[in-house]
Amino acid sequence: MLTILGFVMIATFLVLIMMKKMSPIAALVLIPALFCVFVGKGAHLGDYVLDGVGNLAPTAAMLMFAIVYFGVMIDVGLFDPIVRGILRFCKADPMRIVVGTAVLAAIVSLDGDGSTTFMITVSAMYPLYKRLKMSLVVMTGVAATANGVMNTLPWGGPTARAATALKVDAADIFVPMIPALACGLLAVFILSYVLGLRERRRLGVLSLDEVLESETRAGEPVLVAAGGEAEDGGRVSFTKGGSAGAGSGSSGAVALGGGAGADAVGKADASGPADADADADDDDGFQGLDPDRPTLRPKLYWFNAGLTVLLLTAMIMEWLPIPVLFLLGAALALTVNFPHMPDQKARIAAHAENVLNVTGMVFAAAVFTGVLTGTGMVDSMADWLVSTIPDGMGGQMGLVTGLLSIPLTYFMSNDGFYFGVLPVLAEAGQAHGVSNLEIARASIAGQALHMSSPLVPAVYVLVGMAKVEFGDHTRFTVKWAVLTSLVVLGAGILFGII
Repeated sequence: MLTILGFVMIATFLVLIMMKKMSPIAALVLIPALFCVFVGKGAHLGDYVLDGVGNLAPTAAMLMFAIVYFGVMIDVGLFDPIVRGILRFCKADPMRIVVGTAVLAAIVSLDGDGSTTFMITVSAMYPLYKRLKMSLVVMTGVAATANGVMNTLPWGGPTARAATALKVDAADIFVPMIPALACGLLAVFILSYVLGLRERRRLGVLSLDEVLESETRAGEPVLVAAGGEAEDGGRVSFTKGGSAGAGSGSSGAVALGGGAGADAVGKADASGPADADADADDDDGFQGLDPDRPTLRPKLYWFNAGLTVLLLTAMIMEWLPIPVLFLLGAALALTVNFPHMPDQKARIAAHAENVLNVTGMVFAAAVFTGVLTGTGMVDSMADWLVSTIPDGMGGQMGLVTGLLSIPLTYFMSNDGFYFGVLPVLAEAGQAHGVSNLEIARASIAGQALHMSSPLVPAVYVLVGMAKVEFGDHTRFTVKWAVLTSLVVLGAGILFGII
């Protein structure tokens, strides 16, 4: 009974948010509360919720101060050189922009923190997607899938959990899996290329000049020609055939790689007048990273870079708990970069909306996970799934574990899967001669999908900053993320790793 109710509760939650019948935060709270009553344990709802909140409170604190820290780093221009390089590659081509999104997300994911990746990626790429009227779910889908593959780094979480649960070395799990994970990342880049070509075909009838002219007529701010003329000294346009071509002359030329964020609002170019003080309100909250923004601190660049490297090193070496590190880092970054109290308050206020949205989702998710765990639904679902494995599949427990990791790490937290389900799978594998290391390697194959799970707090940073409905993101991303996970698993089996 608990197994059925567990699956029904998860399915009800996903259907309601994908159909936009409820907001994610309301669904995360009300649906598990209702099912807790159905199970007959309504009297214990308060205990379950408090247990869930207690377990996720450190995560909420980490996200809160991480958003402030990296928000300040974005404000002061720490990531502008990386963003500028990616955007110089992207120019005004939708295909390059989608590929650039995947590359940027993969690079920034090296720090092991999904929230950081999504904040930087969206801040850099959102202006381009909005101005060229590209699909925002393409951006969120590509970024989440790329981050999911990179989330398997030893300091990213899943690999460390698998190592702890099965008492093996994290390096012995990760290093042999590098070829398979590289195939997964390659699959993300190929996916971004295909989705980019689709966006290029969809927008192929438009030229960038036409976009600029329509915006000028509507009184909206115009793209800045921050980097000089476009490639080959001419106009960049999208042809009906889908290729980016260069026209003669320099009128209206726009080089998107010239400034941080590459879509700064301000100066006009030859294509028409623009209001230097125009803000984002005319374009659904659109605002690029202005290369002349007053929050830039070029003289403190190396201090901020050193502080960030030190912070990431401390995270990897586990010198202090991650929430404490980000709390100290945020306080130090604010104090040094903005020594005056009004400026500090302004920076905190600027990022308060993201902080509130994300921490609110985390505590709402605490209700969901608290009820799943407290009522015993998670244990019951895991036992049922393991019991359904045929005896003849015992020798293929690596494959079985990899396949199960895809849905289970989506419907459960990583803690629930790695500490609750994985030991049971490993025990079944050992009975058939399959080593714990093989089981552990297979268990990280599903992480590409996991990063879009409604139980992952970082995904709410992604959809919130991109102004994308969670249901739309889920509907678009799940199929591509599952495909990427299957590529990782298939490559692992092909190379003899799993």
